[in-house]
This record gives sequence, structure tokens and C-alpha cells, in this order.
Amino acid sequence: MFNLKVNSTLNLVLILSLIAIISAYFIEYALGHQPCNLCLIERIPYVLSIILIVFNNIFKKDEKFIILLLILIFVFSFLISIYHFGIEQGFFEESSVCGLKNGASIISKDELLKSLSQRTVSCKDVTFMIFGLSLTSINILISLIITYLLIKTYNSYEKNK
Repeated sequence: MFNLKVNSTLNLVLILSLIAIISAYFIEYALGHQPCNLCLIERIPYVLSIILIVFNNIFKKDEKFIILLLILIFVFSFLISIYHFGIEQGFFEESSVCGLKNGASIISKDELLKSLSQRTVSCKDVTFMIFGLSLTSINILISLIITYLLIKTYNSYEKNK
């Protein structure tokens, strides 16, 4: 099909990851749509990929290993997105991950009561859509595309350095 150079692939993944993170924060803070806990977890692979690719661009060490780590990270992203999509569609029941809040910041009885009165977003509620697709379904597509590109780059690493 097509062969991208290793640096081109990594820079493309970096750009897609930056767009995904910036979009998620824009939708949350500028548009006011609260994410559920799984939505927050789905951001982790993008942040990790940004860190790894910047690290690679600075140090240029173990590039093939970093590509392998990125493949694993985006496979995780794909799987967690499939699980979240299953919850949205009613295929799976919500797990305890969907209702967890950070209890470490609660230090008094009043703060506990305040946190209990706040509305938490359910993992099955879709609060924002683009072109009729939930952000989770878009994340499935992006994770799949990035994983495909990274596997293709890993398999032809020596040829495309």
C-alpha cells in the first residue's frame, strides 16, 4: 500500500495524539461536556505516546523498542475503547471503574457530602457526538489506524529507517 519513513510515522502519531488530547480538553473545558472515568482513561495512551515520541525525538535511542511500546499502548487504547463502546451500547454492564472518584482529596465530612451531591457522568451516557459518532467510537477508529501504522512501521523498520 504505502510506506512511511519511521520518523514520518512517529510524527504523524505525535500530531494525532496532540489533536486528540487538545480536542478532549477543548470539549471538556470550552464546551462544558464532562467526561466519564473511562473517557479519562482513554486519554492516557495519547499522553504516553506524546511523552515517548518526544523522548525518542530528543534521544534517538531504541526507536524500534519505542515503536513496540506504542503498539502495545494503542492496542490497550483500542481494547478500552471497545469496552467503553460496549457499555454505551448496552452490551456490557457498567463496572466500578465508571463510578470511582478520587477519594484521596476528600479530607472532611463536609467535602465527602459535597462530593456525593455532585453529579457523576455515567460511562453509558454519550454527552458529545461528532457526525453522529460518540467520541469513544472515534477513538476506536483512531486507535485502530495508529496501531495499523505502527505495526506496518515496526515490520518494515530496517527498510524504512
